[in-house]
Parts: sequence; structure tokens; C-alpha cells
Amino acid sequence: MSPAPSGASAAAPVNSKARVLFASLIGTTIEFFDFYIYATAAVIVFPTLFFPSSDPTSATLQSFATFAIAFFARPVGAAIFGHYGDRIGRKATLVAALMTMGVSTVLIGVLPTYAQVGILAPLLLALCRLGQGLGLGGEWGGAVLLATENAPEGKKAWYGMFPQLGAPIGFICATGSFLLLVELLSDADFLAWGWRVPFLASALLVFVGLYVRLKIHETPAFQKAIDRHERVRVPIATVFGSHLGLLVLGTLGALATFTLFYLMTVFTLSYGTGTLGFTREQFLPLQMLGVVFFGLTIPISAVLADRYGQRAVLVGASLAILAYGFAFPPLFGAGTAVSVGLFLIVGFALMGLTYGPLGTALAELFPTAVRYTGASMTFNLGGIVGASLAPYVATSLARDHGIAAVGWYLSGAAAVTLVALLLIPLARTRAAR
Repeated sequence: MSPAPSGASAAAPVNSKARVLFASLIGTTIEFFDFYIYATAAVIVFPTLFFPSSDPTSATLQSFATFAIAFFARPVGAAIFGHYGDRIGRKATLVAALMTMGVSTVLIGVLPTYAQVGILAPLLLALCRLGQGLGLGGEWGGAVLLATENAPEGKKAWYGMFPQLGAPIGFICATGSFLLLVELLSDADFLAWGWRVPFLASALLVFVGLYVRLKIHETPAFQKAIDRHERVRVPIATVFGSHLGLLVLGTLGALATFTLFYLMTVFTLSYGTGTLGFTREQFLPLQMLGVVFFGLTIPISAVLADRYGQRAVLVGASLAILAYGFAFPPLFGAGTAVSVGLFLIVGFALMGLTYGPLGTALAELFPTAVRYTGASMTFNLGGIVGASLAPYVATSLARDHGIAAVGWYLSGAAAVTLVALLLIPLARTRAAR
């Protein structure tokens, strides 16, 4: 990768609106498709094939532990890719991040199982999961900046929600592929080879994403930073040295978003197909229905954010999530298809309201010269705090204290997020001095 060319920003090529929005959407759709097929497999495949099966609960917890690895790798990916994104350019870094994620995902599709190579199987799985985390750590921030740094005035939240739409689209594609395979194949064939198909098929999606991203130009905001000689030597040092307060508050401001999402996806799938007695074929469609509402509320949140501000929408959504935590026993705990479906619809709808404006809000915390690093680090540290251990913690809480404790856990996360969001204006004022 070579530095972006200098020169007058007025002479820089202009990206078309459609190309920018599609390039930001397709990349995160691919990234989240890859990420979610792992999350689904971590519940229904990996505990059986990659860990000792003598204790099913322990195997599930061990599988969730490998799931958590990517969240701890994501800040490392954010630091590495963020450095090049702020020093060299958004475009080249986005291509490299997508390739890292894609190769790691395809390799999972060819891994040997525990029955074939013993303890080496979970170690290789963990290594590939590490690669997924590194790639996603660099992908999200660049995709958001590609959208927001090309956005016209007054439309930043609308542009910034397109990368966020990649989450529900990727989830639906990932879950749908597993549902189709479960429907078409016997359990024996699915465990023998069928589960590998989505991982291997992701290679085709990666090629599409690379083609689209190679056609875009550098963002106007980054080109201006080059022209004005605003780039810093070590972006991450500047973020921690001059913007630490915003980094911490932004991380905590994303806490409820991450906790909610991974409770709605990974934990509910595990608990629903275990304790509640649903089959995979019964529960996955309920989740997909909820994700439809996730996708529908993302644009709504963007319209509201452009009108009232990102922070105001995030505060309102966090208050709703805090109240929603108390719905775990009467809705999810009831265990009927209707109550669980309603529970998932409301939870995913709230997820869309908080997730839609989050990317734009985090990006605007930092100046252009360190924005890739700052936004990526904030988002991915939020993933560690809010999501990495959420399925594990929730499973343990439900086992030891009942399903109500999982709701209290979510409400507590929302309360922390509310405090952080209210403190951000003070931290921004101090950082500007």
C-alpha cells in the first residue's frame, strides 16, 4: 500500500453517491455475514465437532470462549488498520481488512475436527477466529468513514447508517444459509460437511466486495487532511494522549448496543434451543423475524438522528433498553413461540434504534487525522466490554440465578451507557481546549 497522492483537494475525483453507499454497505454485509456464521456455528456445530463432548454445557462454554477471542483481537485490528487508514488512506486499508476477514473465514471451512486431530482442532479454530477479529476491527471504522466523510451536510447519520445495515443483512444471509442447509440435509450430513458450506461460499462474496471497493476514490475529508498536512505520525498515540476521555466514554456509550445484540443472537439461540426446548428449525426463523425489525428501525433511527442529533437518539434508545431488561422473565422465560417471537421483535427493534446512529456518533468524536483509529478503537473496545463475554456471562447467570438475572445484566449495561452519553459533551469541551 502506498500513500494517497497529495494535491489540491478540488482536483480529487468525486465518488458517486450510489457507489459510496453500496461500497460501505457491501463490505460490512460480507464482514458480518462471516462473523455471524461463526456465531451460529458456535452454538449448533462447534461444541460437538471441535471440543470434547463428554459435558455438553462445558463444550458450549468453551465454544463461546473462542467466540470471545475475536472481540479481544478487534482493538488490535483497529490499531493496526486504523494506523494505515489515518496515514495512508481509507480505501487501501478497507481492502486489506476485507481480505484478512475473508481468508480467515474460508479457512474455518476446511479445518479438521476434534475427532480427527484432537486438541489441535480448537487451537486452529481459535487462530482463525483471531484473524476474523483482526479483520473486523479494521473494517467497520473504514466503512463508516467512507460513508460519513462523503456525506452532504445534514445527511451524515443517513449516510452513516448504510454500513450499519450490513449487520441485519449479513445476519439474515448467515442464518438463512444455515436454515436452508438444515432443511435440505440430514443431521449427519450437516455435521459431516454441510456446516462448512457458508464458510467456503463467503469467498465469492469477498471477491464482490473487493471489486466494488477497488473502484472507489479516497474520501474528500481525508484528502483535505493530506493537503493541510494534518496527518499525525502515530495516530493511536494521539488518540490515547489527547482524546482518552472521549475514547473511554465512547466505549461505554456503545456498551448497551453490544450487550443487547449478542444477547439477542448468540445467547437466545443457545438458551432457546436448550432450556426452552425449541429446535433449530423453530428458533432460527423467530430470530430472522426479529432481525427484519432490526433492519427496519436502522433507517428510522438515522432520520431521527439527522433531525434531533445522534446523542439524543442514543439516550432515548438506551432508556428503552434499560426498561426492556425487565421483559426477560415474562416474555422470553415464558417459552411460547408467540412470547419469544414478540421478545425478539422488540429487542431487535431497539437494537436498530441504538445501532443506526452509533457509527456516525463515534466517528464525530474524533478529528479527521485520527478518526479511523479513534472510531475503530472505540467501537471495538465497546465490543470487548459489552459483547465478548456476554453469551458466556448470560449463560452462567441463567444457569445459576435464572433468566431474570440476564435481564438485570442488560439493564445494568444500559444504565452505564446512559451515564457515558450524558458525559460526552463535557469530555468534548475539555478535548477542544
